[in-house]
Amino acid sequence: MARGPVDVHVVRGDDGTIRIAADPATSASAAPDFTRAVLDVAGAVLTWPVLGDPVLPVAEIHDVARAQQWLWAVYGERVAEAVHACAAGELVDVRAPADTTRLAGSAGRLGFGHWAARWWPASYLDGIPVLQPDVLGLELAALTHECQQLFDDVGDQPDDCVAELIGDHQVALDPLIQWWHGTPPSTDTARRLESVLRSVDDAADSAGLDGPALRRLRSSLTQLRPDATPVDPVALFVRHDGYALAAGEPLVAGGRLIARGSGTNDWRRYPPGFVDASETAVSWTARALGARRQIEVEVVAHIAAPGTAVPLAAEVRVNDGPRNRVPLSRRVDVWTGRADLDLPAGETQPHIELGVLLPGFDPGPGPEVGADRDSVRALVRRRLATAAQPGAFNSPPYDSTSGPFRPFLAEITAAATDEDY
Repeated sequence: MARGPVDVHVVRGDDGTIRIAADPATSASAAPDFTRAVLDVAGAVLTWPVLGDPVLPVAEIHDVARAQQWLWAVYGERVAEAVHACAAGELVDVRAPADTTRLAGSAGRLGFGHWAARWWPASYLDGIPVLQPDVLGLELAALTHECQQLFDDVGDQPDDCVAELIGDHQVALDPLIQWWHGTPPSTDTARRLESVLRSVDDAADSAGLDGPALRRLRSSLTQLRPDATPVDPVALFVRHDGYALAAGEPLVAGGRLIARGSGTNDWRRYPPGFVDASETAVSWTARALGARRQIEVEVVAHIAAPGTAVPLAAEVRVNDGPRNRVPLSRRVDVWTGRADLDLPAGETQPHIELGVLLPGFDPGPGPEVGADRDSVRALVRRRLATAAQPGAFNSPPYDSTSGPFRPFLAEITAAATDEDY
C-alpha cells in the first residue's frame, strides 16, 4: 500500500477500550454487517469498510498488552506509543500519524477474504457466479499464515484458523498445483500461485499437518517445475454436485388466487450458501382453497444449499399480526413451503410481509438496506470484470473501480466460468 502517513485519532473510552480511527465520529457498527470486513486479532477487533477506502482499519482494542505485538506493525510506532499513553491514563484523545504498512495491507486483504467467504452475493438471478470455496479457503489459509503477527495463542480469535482452513479445503491443492504448472513462470499469476502454495506448505508444517495431498504439495515445491502445459483453471475446479434432488413437497396448484408478491431477502438472517442472493429470490402466493386460506412460499436456492435436514424457514406476517414461521424444504433448486393463513373470508388484498431465515442463526429482521446490497453487487461485478482481464494480478492494490485489493484466485476462476449465469 504505497501511501503516505494518515492521521488517526486514538481515543480511550470510559470502559477502558481504546479506539483507533481516522474519523472518531464514524461508528463501524452502524453500517450493515455485509458492508464491513472484520478480523478478530490479539486483544482487538479490526474493521474495514468494504465499500470505502480501506487504507487503515478501525481498531477496537480491549487488551492493550496483547495488541502491542502488532500495533506498531499495522499503524506504525507513533500510533503504538499513543495507544500505550492512553492505556496508562496519560492521554484520553490524541491524533497521531499512522503509517500504511505492509501488514496493514495484508490484514485488510485477509479481512476482505473472510468477507467474501461470508457475504459474496452469488446469484443465478443477478448473474454473479459463486466463488469456489476450496480455492478461497486455501488462499485465506496462506494469508492467515502471512499475518500470524496479528494473532497469539490465547484462543479467542476465530480468524486464526490456518489448520482448519487447510484441513477443510485441501481438496483444491492438486488443482492449484496443476494451475501453477500450467502457467508460464514469468507471469504474475504463476508467482501468486507459487506464493499461496508455499505459504500453505509452511503453515501446514508449522501446524504439524500431514497427508497425501500435503506430501504431494511439498514434493512439487522441491522439484524442478515441468515445462508449462496450458490448462483451463475453470475446468480444474468444476463442481460435480450440482443441485441434488431433495424431498421437498411440491406446491399444489389450483384454488383461487388472492394475492402474490415478493418477500424480503435479508442476507443477515441465514448462513452463506443457503439462498440465492437476489432481491427477487423470495416470492409467495396466497390462495383460497374452499374455506381455507393458504400461503405458498418459493425461495431460489444457492448452488451450495444443503438438500435435507436443514430447518430453513419463512417468516410470515399478515396485516400487522403476529409473525409465524413456515418450514421450508429443498426441492431441486428451490426451497418451498406452505401454511394456512388466518384471513377473513372476504379479505381480497391482505398486507403480507415475508422473509427467509435459519432459526437459531437469525438475528431478527433488520432495517431496509437495499441500496447497500446494490452497492455490494456493483462492487463484486467490477471486481469480476478486473479478474477477467489478462494480468489481473498487475492491477493496483486498491483502485476506485474494482475496490479493495487485487483479485483473489477464486475471483479469477469465477470470472472465467462459462456456466449460464
